[in-house]
Amino acid sequence: MDGAALHAISLAAGQERSVDSVLRQIVTGLAGQPSVALARVWLAVGDGSLQLAASAGTPRASPGESWMRTDGDFRRIPVGKFKVGEVAGSGRPVLVGDALEKSEWAARPDWARREGIRSFAGQPLVFRGEVLGVLGVFGREAMSEADFLGTRLLADHAAAAIANGRAFDEIQRLRERLEAENSYLLEDAAPSLECVGKSPALLEALAKADQVAATSATVLLLGETGVGKEIFAQRIHRGSPRRDRPLIRVNGASIPRELFESEFFGHVKGSFTGALKDRAGRFQAADGGTLFLDEVGEIPLELQPKLLRAVQEGEFQRVGEDRPRRSDVRIIAATNRDLAREARDGRFREDLYYRLSVFPIRVPPLRERREDVGPLAAHFAARASKRFGIPAGTLEPSEIARLERYDWPGNVRELENVVERAVIVARGRPLRFELGDAPTRPPSGQILTDEQVRRLERENLEAALAKCGGKISGAGGVAELLGLSPSTVASRLKAMGIKA
Repeated sequence: MDGAALHAISLAAGQERSVDSVLRQIVTGLAGQPSVALARVWLAVGDGSLQLAASAGTPRASPGESWMRTDGDFRRIPVGKFKVGEVAGSGRPVLVGDALEKSEWAARPDWARREGIRSFAGQPLVFRGEVLGVLGVFGREAMSEADFLGTRLLADHAAAAIANGRAFDEIQRLRERLEAENSYLLEDAAPSLECVGKSPALLEALAKADQVAATSATVLLLGETGVGKEIFAQRIHRGSPRRDRPLIRVNGASIPRELFESEFFGHVKGSFTGALKDRAGRFQAADGGTLFLDEVGEIPLELQPKLLRAVQEGEFQRVGEDRPRRSDVRIIAATNRDLAREARDGRFREDLYYRLSVFPIRVPPLRERREDVGPLAAHFAARASKRFGIPAGTLEPSEIARLERYDWPGNVRELENVVERAVIVARGRPLRFELGDAPTRPPSGQILTDEQVRRLERENLEAALAKCGGKISGAGGVAELLGLSPSTVASRLKAMGIKA
């Protein structure tokens, strides 16, 4: 091999910043030498084996075959096995100088004879005393001591370039994670909310949340829209050892199908129209912290296998990228659906459901904790006053009683909206709440039949539609008015046979 060519390969590899680029320069440069049939680099992995990371060469016996693949029979070699494994285990180079007739040294002697392999050089890639991997060069000519020394020098340069590439990769990974954290935290920032109330139903749910917080268990928060599942997710995260890392939220109902993989797992530049630069996904942004999968029941069935893999194995791939990535995240999922029934009926993957429901917590609706309505209303009034810069107004006992009788289909979120509107209108005067014709709890002693309850619910929905001009989602829509998600409103309309 030409010494000048080896020097040029070393320089080219040293100028690359990523490990993949470094390895590609080394194997393609060596494979371009007339005497070299195949050049490969295996890198040490944590389980005591070597992983094939780069390969290049020119076959003679089977023209057209690609020797650049890294997924063949020798993609994983245990340390100590075969010549390559011996090099990694001992940290010493190996030279088979002229082996055309004695091809038993090769793992596949028939392949060596068929391709005319006469020599093999195995060089450990050592940087600061650590064996990073092995460089293997298969030649069609006998290898001289000078050529062997040349591969030793190249291996030393390669090891340094790999170490530098890993450092650059780590810097890039940290930069991407920081950018992703900033992006997603700004995008999904939720106010620091408190769990206001002392009702037995609330205290029971909070006790379960505090019990599981200190563990790494996956949590499934169950409850109607607006009950405060995100508040519970925040509480669990802040009570966990991951509290100093981010809590990243992703809403399964708000992401278009075509962008699901990109939002969850990230993408590389040019992988699809609009992918103008590399972007980390939510799993990577939450690395070391907690990922809150809100409305997980809305994720389409066909997209759930990739989510299952990420949740189960902590492994995912960016869109447009071949190599897998890993992320250490704690999963908290939330849904207003009956996921057990959805799984039984085939609308949600059973294996994903069981993976998510390790520790289920039911967050109670507001109608089951009516004693908390008054304290919550006072809390929301004070917060609205501070937010809008206007007096909070006063809460009259009669108005609190009205709030307590109301059934709150939109739960805490609906109560907050009602109180904010009352504060804005009152301007410091006694608060009056607009509850419209929504169903309310009957006076003490009066019980409604199921038919009466359903009629009240229908009338309330029709009144909301009329008030909003048939608009369901967005500002001023029925969903906002009732404190429900647009999908919940749509499903209730369909169930009741009401056309918007």
